[in-house]
Amino acid sequence: MEYVKLGRTGMTVSRLCLGMMTYGTKQWRPWVMEAEESLPLIRKAWEMGINFFDTADMYSLGVSEEILGRAIRKLGIRRDQVVIATKLYNPMGEGPNEKGLGRKHLRHAVEGSLRRLGMDYVDLYQIHRFDYETPVEEVMEGLDQVVRAGQALYLGASSMYAWQLGKLQYAAERAGGARFVSMQNHYNLAYREEEREMIPFCVDQGLGVLPWSPLARGLLTGSVTREGLGSERARTDDIARRMYGRESDFVIADRVGEVAGGRGVSRATVALAWLLGKKAVTAPIIGASREKHLEDAEGALSLRLEEGEVRLLEESYEPHGVLGHN
Repeated sequence: MEYVKLGRTGMTVSRLCLGMMTYGTKQWRPWVMEAEESLPLIRKAWEMGINFFDTADMYSLGVSEEILGRAIRKLGIRRDQVVIATKLYNPMGEGPNEKGLGRKHLRHAVEGSLRRLGMDYVDLYQIHRFDYETPVEEVMEGLDQVVRAGQALYLGASSMYAWQLGKLQYAAERAGGARFVSMQNHYNLAYREEEREMIPFCVDQGLGVLPWSPLARGLLTGSVTREGLGSERARTDDIARRMYGRESDFVIADRVGEVAGGRGVSRATVALAWLLGKKAVTAPIIGASREKHLEDAEGALSLRLEEGEVRLLEESYEPHGVLGHN
């Protein structure tokens, strides 16, 4: 395993981050793996050297956080050995104050996440999306209080426009409060719009980049094809159908298969190696429902793509509309 600092912080994270959305309860999504199925994969990730785990309060409506916290304890992992990230913003109930980034919801959200995790702090507390209904000053003041209270060490943001991130950062700077140290954004071979503004902004400001959906929800691995949807998740994933499906997406997926065949590795390994080769990227957030998924990701750490391979993978890309901000 390779390790790097998260942005300009002093915190060290593995170059692969295990995303916990896959683990929770099937009552939330039919493809989700429950606790007993999840533990062997979390153990495998830890044994590989992954020390970075990302979840959110909305994943299985809190069950994902519970599974992660219990797994850390069952595996006998010391709290200081792992980096735990979670997120807030999405609805956690029917009430008008059970969503968003207002100070009232923030208070209950962070306490709820810590209770479910069974921890007294998280390493990285992230806003899942931009809140159009709450003043940026209130958002950043509330998050700063979380840091000052010791409930989180660092703050992170997720998919939004670069101008929105800049506005939030400026509000924090103006108030002398904690700023974001990372951006968790939608970035992969089939969706590269983040290269226009967000990633250059993160590089300039020293934010770590943590791409979500690095395999384009199965498109780049061949689970989503021109003929249809292969895996159970792909068949039941409405988001994947909305995000990907134009011919150029499938051409890119074909090129991933071509490079993978030439190298004798999996498609996932090639797609992740491409991301890891981008200097701005700290750690892709990988999902794993089988041990092979983790092994493929581990293989990407040592795969160095040649210039011609990178050109082959990138040259068929066509601009997309904004995907993943909602």
